[in-house]
Amino acid sequence: MPIASIIPSDRLERIEFSNDEIARYSRHLIMPEVTLEGQKRLKAASILCIGTGGLGSPIALYLAAAGVGRLGLVDGDVVDFSNLQRQILHGTKDVGRKKLNSARDRIRDVNPNVQVDLYDTYFTSANARAMVEPYDIVIDGTDNFPTRYLSNDICVFMKRPNIYGSIFRFDGQCTVFAPHLGGPCYRCMFPEPPPPGMVPSCAEGGVLGVLPGIIGVMQAIEAVKLIIGIGEPLIGRMIQFDALKMKFREFKLRRDPKCPVCSENPTITDLIDYDQFCGIPQAKAAEEAEEPVPTITATDLKAKFDRGESFKLIDVREPFEWDICRIPGATLIPLGQLPARLSELDSADEIVLQCKSGVRSARALHLLQEAGFGKLWNVEGGITAWAEQVDTSVPKY
Repeated sequence: MPIASIIPSDRLERIEFSNDEIARYSRHLIMPEVTLEGQKRLKAASILCIGTGGLGSPIALYLAAAGVGRLGLVDGDVVDFSNLQRQILHGTKDVGRKKLNSARDRIRDVNPNVQVDLYDTYFTSANARAMVEPYDIVIDGTDNFPTRYLSNDICVFMKRPNIYGSIFRFDGQCTVFAPHLGGPCYRCMFPEPPPPGMVPSCAEGGVLGVLPGIIGVMQAIEAVKLIIGIGEPLIGRMIQFDALKMKFREFKLRRDPKCPVCSENPTITDLIDYDQFCGIPQAKAAEEAEEPVPTITATDLKAKFDRGESFKLIDVREPFEWDICRIPGATLIPLGQLPARLSELDSADEIVLQCKSGVRSARALHLLQEAGFGKLWNVEGGITAWAEQVDTSVPKY
């Protein structure tokens, strides 16, 4: 359903363009759906972009190029080599720099007329309200549940459209959450998050490098439509994209009359500690039911090798990860195969378990505990810690 522009007309009275700006936006100005008035609305608009990574890169670049007057960028991270496959705001020369600094420089090169506000921090319940207040729209370009729930809730409370996108491997999704405009919110679909570790992030499961370009541009398009007041925004609709099949599917989204945040009788009326929230109730119960994980550091593991101790090092990653890098002396038994291959292990042996970061190997340790194995250790930080603390020639991925 079409909606009016979210930018009030009285804000346009003080908007002017230089001759250079007229030339820059000329392809917009000659579109009858946009015209000079629509371009004024873009210049009068302000958007908060949470994250300057895979999704945030095309979002920020295209909104700056389109002439959005003010962009707020939120990110507390630095550029890493693993980012460059998809995070096109940043280049090789930016590795080690603050993402915000490289993003600012790139945006200024694209369009120096855009005001760029930098928030060198992470989006938290302590700063969310102050960050969102000056902006008309919030765009979530992150891949973690605490931020998704936090951005949703603050946007419901402050009546801001929340443009959502998510990516994983070859699949992506995009929609606009805006209960104040008649649509549902994120919690209408997912009242509570899954337990930590149940849904892998892009860092754990991977993502096709060009996929965030598709989804991020869709998010940018939705912002432009809301600002100008054209077309039919993705309010109450979600687009799902399958890159392998090159297919788009549309799903209807409906408001939940019992939604804990956007219903007439909400049970959540203020921001909460989202890191804790995303660990309960399922994960909390699981943690209490399991034995603590005995861990050793990567340097401890190296010391065990140096002393010539007798133990088995089991790598529970996938074969394609094993092909990238491995710790000498390790044996590959992927986590999914471990239950069927327990006979290959001797419960009398001391067994050290290792994965990429220590999460999957912790699950493997619990599995072995349940099978009666007792002499078990988990390498804290996994092979990534080994590459950082022991052998820097091992590539990180």
